[in-house]
Amino acid sequence: MLVGFIFALIAGSLVGLQNIFNSKVNERAGSWATTTLVLGLGFLASLLMGLIFEGKQMFYLHDMKPWYWMSGVIGVGVVTCIVQGIKRLGPTIAVSIALISQLVFALWWDSMGFLGLDKVPFTFKHLLGVLVIVAGIVVFKLGGGKESQEESRVIQNGLKHLGGN
Repeated sequence: MLVGFIFALIAGSLVGLQNIFNSKVNERAGSWATTTLVLGLGFLASLLMGLIFEGKQMFYLHDMKPWYWMSGVIGVGVVTCIVQGIKRLGPTIAVSIALISQLVFALWWDSMGFLGLDKVPFTFKHLLGVLVIVAGIVVFKLGGGKESQEESRVIQNGLKHLGGN
């Protein structure tokens, strides 16, 4: 469990770092060039590392369901959307919203047993955990100085739009 925790921490820090890099590339190259560059270099790095560590074994896909191949296409959406979100909202708000969305959907998919996941019963503790994290992000973003006031306005306008007011 500790190793999994460490890997998850590393993944989170790498995602944050990648978002910063992607945002900077997007300033110079545009959204589709950024996505192509990020995923193309990622493909080359993955291929090289896979060949080094697994050799030919990495090409044996052991009865994988064909729709799981869509993961790469989903990656295009991930990179494109987070780059656009950062461009329009700034890194902290965009990543915060992405993390909340990721957590909510992961909980939903786990609770429903989607995509072959073991079904995990949805409990009040799960809901409370998500709400505490959302509240923490809102408090973090809405408290503070002048910059936070502008971000608050952006969030409030977004919430009004979602609520139809």
